[in-house]
Amino acid sequence: MSNAGCRIFLKINRPDRELLEGFSGVPVANIADEMNRFSCVDARIKPFNSRPLLGTAFTVKVRVADNLLLHKALELAQPGDVILVDAQGDMANAITGEIMMLTADKKGLAGVVVDGAVRDAKALQELNMPVYAAGVTPRGPYKDGPGEINVPVCIGGVVVNPGDIVVGDADGIVIINPADAVSIQARAKEKLVKEQAILQGIRDGLPRDKSWVDKTLKALNCEIIDDYYR
Repeated sequence: MSNAGCRIFLKINRPDRELLEGFSGVPVANIADEMNRFSCVDARIKPFNSRPLLGTAFTVKVRVADNLLLHKALELAQPGDVILVDAQGDMANAITGEIMMLTADKKGLAGVVVDGAVRDAKALQELNMPVYAAGVTPRGPYKDGPGEINVPVCIGGVVVNPGDIVVGDADGIVIINPADAVSIQARAKEKLVKEQAILQGIRDGLPRDKSWVDKTLKALNCEIIDDYYR
């Protein structure tokens, strides 16, 4: 008999570590561009410190205002995993705080992302582990369950499966299917090299070809008026 809504799956197909590490230092914006601007977690989920986020998705679905399954996830997750908590975006109660997040940090987890609220914001700024969440409240959680571990979850409007690759920086978070990762990684790195060359050219005062702007406006039949607005 299946007990949907109160289940824990112990196994994850984790991607190869070398593949994962290949995304280190690649800006999330470059990765997202090479995914057609999809799979970006909603901007309301923000970082609480400046630590880079890179790891394997370990997913948790909790009942609103309850963190029982997150406590269990902290026991089960392995170093290099990113725990992603689907709290349905609820902001009434914090799902986690300093004690649990320090535990995760010391265990070697790669990060925690909460689609919901956290607390102890100042302490989270000092962690060596990245923490992302939708907001802060001092009101704590309940610990009654139910919930699920290592099932598909929704984080900031993006479906995340256990074993997905999670990359985050100051701009936000992108979720990558490991089956697509090799191609995305190669293209994102190429884009980074091109952008670095453009930026260096700007610093050196070199002119840029922006003729595409006028071509696009012309195709739109944009009206250009040599006069003041009246």
